[in-house]
Amino acid sequence: MNVHVRGVADLAGARVLVAGARVTGASAARVLAELGAQVTVTDSSPTQLQALADVPGIEGASQRLAGLVAPPPGTDLVVTSPGFRPDAPLMLAAQRAGVPVIGDVTLARWIDWARPSPADWLVVTGTNGKTTTVGMLESILRAAGVDAVACGNIGFPVLDAVRAGHRVLAVELSSFQLHWSRELNPRAATVLNVSADHLDWHGSLAGYAAAKGSVYARATTAVVNADDEWSTRLAAGRADVEFTSVEFTTGEPAAGQLGVAGGQLVDRAVGNDCGGVVLASVADVRPAGPHNLSNALAAAALARCVGVAAPAVAQGLCAFTPGGHRGVPAGEHAGVCYLDDSKATNPHAARASLLARHRVVWVAGGLLKGVEVDELVIDTRDRLVGAVLLGADRAVIAAALTRHAPNLPVRMVDSRDDGAMMEVVAAAADLARPGDVVLLAPAAASMDMFTDYAHRGRVFAAAVAALDVR
Repeated sequence: MNVHVRGVADLAGARVLVAGARVTGASAARVLAELGAQVTVTDSSPTQLQALADVPGIEGASQRLAGLVAPPPGTDLVVTSPGFRPDAPLMLAAQRAGVPVIGDVTLARWIDWARPSPADWLVVTGTNGKTTTVGMLESILRAAGVDAVACGNIGFPVLDAVRAGHRVLAVELSSFQLHWSRELNPRAATVLNVSADHLDWHGSLAGYAAAKGSVYARATTAVVNADDEWSTRLAAGRADVEFTSVEFTTGEPAAGQLGVAGGQLVDRAVGNDCGGVVLASVADVRPAGPHNLSNALAAAALARCVGVAAPAVAQGLCAFTPGGHRGVPAGEHAGVCYLDDSKATNPHAARASLLARHRVVWVAGGLLKGVEVDELVIDTRDRLVGAVLLGADRAVIAAALTRHAPNLPVRMVDSRDDGAMMEVVAAAADLARPGDVVLLAPAAASMDMFTDYAHRGRVFAAAVAALDVR
């Protein structure tokens, strides 16, 4: 008879299949083995499985199986890495067999609930700005003297953060993670924004948004972007009496909101007078731009939900170091500035990056994940002086430019090898004139040609540096 696994107390002796042996899967496998579960790990890559060969409890070859398409007989629980789609054969087989499937984030929550004093979870999701917001939030919390750490979809698994015993967790969650982890009960949560992305995984914008919005379902406080229709709509889907809502806007804040007034970030949700409480200066927010003001306000609102005083907000924002590949200079050549915004992996992010500049030679392309780019081109075409396209879906972007910016010079780079970015940058340099900006803001994912967006950004910067030696 199968064990009914509903929490940490049920894991000892339970037969658990971990789907995925990369960062999150490896973390889950180690923790489950330590808790006494009988662990089997599957992954499509034998190399990834071999890396777990020395982990006690899963060191045997029979417990590391490549390419399973169904749980082994007698499996009590599947813990999946976020990359597994709901329609993956393994997930469908588990469903048919009645085996419950959870994500590593739910497992982390179970372990946290078993602690005498569970951590406060402050959860951030959205199409864009997650990593920046979580980084700002961690910096603000630490400026306030709070034992806090950023974790989740940034490379540090939530499981590891929980096991380390931190008091507050600044948790970035993707739509994939949220799909498999619906029992979070965060102290506060925010959906920063929603625009079309990962439609190939979720099947529709509605499905994608629903995964994001699930973060509000059991949150004590919803931190809502009043400037984003989806963030507002998803929060409005819950209206029980114990539910608190705090809004933020990059405009003048009303009562109950955080916003911007007179060059200051102001809290009129927690403030005790009609003027509100000044949290920081707009100049404290880096990188500059409306989208990062919005991220800073979200981070401040989440921090205020756990009692952080106003001075720590400014201190934390000033101390925050922005991540790489987010509109950072990659070099200058012949009077042209080259900017690396490789993190703009969807049209919504690329739009914000393009609208922040004038006279742009746009470098774009990659995997669009089923998303259309016509609206992006219409909104930004007056900023463009040229475009250079690469990657799997370059023709889709080219077609949109033909429809909506027919006179724009466009160069296509068909090469898919290591030298492709050299061709891209050379073509961009040929189109650009002194005073122009060559902007890598791909509006697409990178995995068709690069390891990740950071690899794409590094290759772009290297190609720019090579201009000086030609």
